[in-house]
Amino acid sequence: MYSTRLPFLPGQATELLVVSHGSPSDPEPQERFVRRLATRVGARTGADVRGTTLAKPGALEAAVSGFRAPMVFPQFMTDGWFVSTNLQNRLAKAGLTAWTTLTPLGLNANLPDLALRRVRAEISTLGVPEQDTTLVVAAHGSPSDPRPARATEAFVSALKADGAFHNVRVGYVDENPSLEEAASVDGPAIVLPFFAARAGHILEDLPEALDAAGFTGPVLPPIGAWDEIPFLIAALLQRQRAAV
Repeated sequence: MYSTRLPFLPGQATELLVVSHGSPSDPEPQERFVRRLATRVGARTGADVRGTTLAKPGALEAAVSGFRAPMVFPQFMTDGWFVSTNLQNRLAKAGLTAWTTLTPLGLNANLPDLALRRVRAEISTLGVPEQDTTLVVAAHGSPSDPRPARATEAFVSALKADGAFHNVRVGYVDENPSLEEAASVDGPAIVLPFFAARAGHILEDLPEALDAAGFTGPVLPPIGAWDEIPFLIAALLQRQRAAV
């Protein structure tokens, strides 16, 4: 069932499943990525942490084998259909009867502060003042579901509230404003990909859009691939432990 909790006892090994979308056309690279991510989270928490994708056939079923009532961390940037519906159905079909779905990566309250630190560190290497730099947030979006854009806009609003940059713009793969439009800027700019993994949109759509816009500035790795993310997930798990 969705968001079922069982009590955490001190010293008891917590079960955590990290789940990402994956790539149906080439599942292995993303499967390896999320498993490495899970290993790094486990090393920081002492929990039994496993990682898998929805894309690789049989992988989810294998990952939950032996789990009783895991916490589930969606390595997704939104709480859209894949997290709220597809993931829940897949977990039940995989044999789980109870689990707790944690806040997806893109909605984590600490993500904007992490992003600000990373962007500022990158800008500091360029010799350009922050207040003269435009930050372009590249995201997925969806023409049929408002939740992806809603999550992106909440993230962007937090970045804008800091007031550090000349401007903060957002562009989407699947809706307007487009990535090309967002990246068509004058003056210094940097791109922050609001994506969970280095996969198709990062490898294909984003470079194509930036080329079309004539963008030549720096492009950060996608947020989900940052070295800081295992610490973010570990902190979320520890807060969840303390709240039980």
